[in-house]
Amino acid sequence: MFLSALYRYPVKSAQAQRLQASMVGNLGLDGDRRWLVVEQENGRFLTQRAWPRLGQISASYGEQGQLLLQAPGQAPLEVPVPHADNSLRGVTIWRDTLRVPDAGDAAAAWLSELLGKAVRLVYCPEQRARYLPSGYGLNSDRAAFPDGFPLLLIGQASLDELSSRVGRPMEMLRFRPNLVVEGAEAFAEDRWKRIRIGDMTFRVLKPSVRCILTTLDPATGERSPDREPLTTLKTFREKEGDVLFGQNLAVDGEGELKVGMAVEVIE
Repeated sequence: MFLSALYRYPVKSAQAQRLQASMVGNLGLDGDRRWLVVEQENGRFLTQRAWPRLGQISASYGEQGQLLLQAPGQAPLEVPVPHADNSLRGVTIWRDTLRVPDAGDAAAAWLSELLGKAVRLVYCPEQRARYLPSGYGLNSDRAAFPDGFPLLLIGQASLDELSSRVGRPMEMLRFRPNLVVEGAEAFAEDRWKRIRIGDMTFRVLKPSVRCILTTLDPATGERSPDREPLTTLKTFREKEGDVLFGQNLAVDGEGELKVGMAVEVIE
C-alpha cells in the first residue's frame, strides 16, 4: 500500500490543492482549512452545501505564508495572515464557537462581491484551534476549520467500488480527502485502527459521515440531478441513518508526508 495523493483546502469549501509533499502535524496538513468564510452578521460558517459559489475560489499560499485568492471575474487578492490576538471575531462552526482573528476589510469585500452576501474571512491560529468532538481522540488533538477532524483518508479501491456501483466514474474530490491510499481492498480502511506512513503514526478515529456536498461536481459546482453518489452510498454504506465513506484520522507528532510513501497497518 502507498500514499497516492495528498490534498489540502486552504479555505474551507474552496477548491483543493493537490500536493506532492506536505508537512503534517496536530492540525493536519500544513495550511489545511485554516481559513473560513462566515456571515458578517452572526459569524455562522458558510460551505458549498448552501453556497456552491465557494467552489469557484482557488486558494493557495505565497512565499511569506499569505493567502492568495482567485475566482472568475475577480481580481486576484493577497491576504496577509492576521495576528493571532488582533481583530477577534466570534464564529460558529457546527456546535463549536470560538474567537479567531478577522482577515480584514479587503478580503471581506472580495468575498462579499463574489457571493452576493455580506461575509467575513477569518483565520485559525494554532493556539485558537478547536478540540475534537467529545469522545474522540486525545486531549492534545485539535482541528482548525474542518467539519470535525484534522485528516480524512479514503482508499482508492473504495472509490473504484463506488464508481462501479454508480455506473460512472466518481471524482475523488467530491469527498474532499487529505490522504488517498492505493493497494488496499475496497473499504479496508474501515477496519484500521492505527497506520504508519513514513515515520509517522496515524490514529483512525471514526468513519466520515457524508452529506449533500458529495453530489456537487468539483469542477463545475453543478449538483447531480440523480443525487449521486449519495443515492448509491445509501444502499450499502448507511448505518443508523448516517452515510459513511472514508475515515477521520489524527496524527501523533509531526513530520513530512510525500506521495509514494509506503502505508503500513499497525493495528
